[in-house]
Amino acid sequence: MSEFPVATAVTQVTDSERSRVFASLASAFCADPLMRWFFPDAQGFLGAATGDFYDAFGGGAIGEQTAFRTENFEGAALWYPPGTGPDEERLVETMVATVRPEIHEDCLGLMEGMAHYHPEEPCWYLAVLGMDQAYQGRGLGAQLMKYALAKIDALGLPAYLESSNPLNMSLYKRHGFEEMGSIQSGSSPVIVPMLREARP
Repeated sequence: MSEFPVATAVTQVTDSERSRVFASLASAFCADPLMRWFFPDAQGFLGAATGDFYDAFGGGAIGEQTAFRTENFEGAALWYPPGTGPDEERLVETMVATVRPEIHEDCLGLMEGMAHYHPEEPCWYLAVLGMDQAYQGRGLGAQLMKYALAKIDALGLPAYLESSNPLNMSLYKRHGFEEMGSIQSGSSPVIVPMLREARP
């Protein structure tokens, strides 16, 4: 029997839960190749992961009421519905202020690559999906994915994401996402854009 409780439900994230969700995601991405390329030292990473950087990229999903978490805040998924997305102006400002200057140009190259692959047709965009390290490998990420995809399938729309960690590829592929190519800029790690076609 596990010493940790296992979530039994998925629920919508409220604005008052923002800091708890970002704390779980900070744990989830503490060894993520892209995040640690941005912030190689622990202090910088923790400040960004629980502060403006994550909020600028995924926090808008909370306002759209399309951010979901597991029952006990083990993890969360921040989705953007069609016509919405990260606050790009705020994200660039935050990156300039917090990311080490020597990779600023490479960061902009990554953003251009992400824009290139992002579908022009209306789609749902998974900005962030992560599980607290203490709860990984228990199927909770799949639970979050199934919850959102059921809603997306009911609307008959595709879904899109960028994977920054090769360890997550099998989860995405199991749920119907297919690789579109790769994105890499300068010294950055490779990001893999993935699309899940609309289900009839």
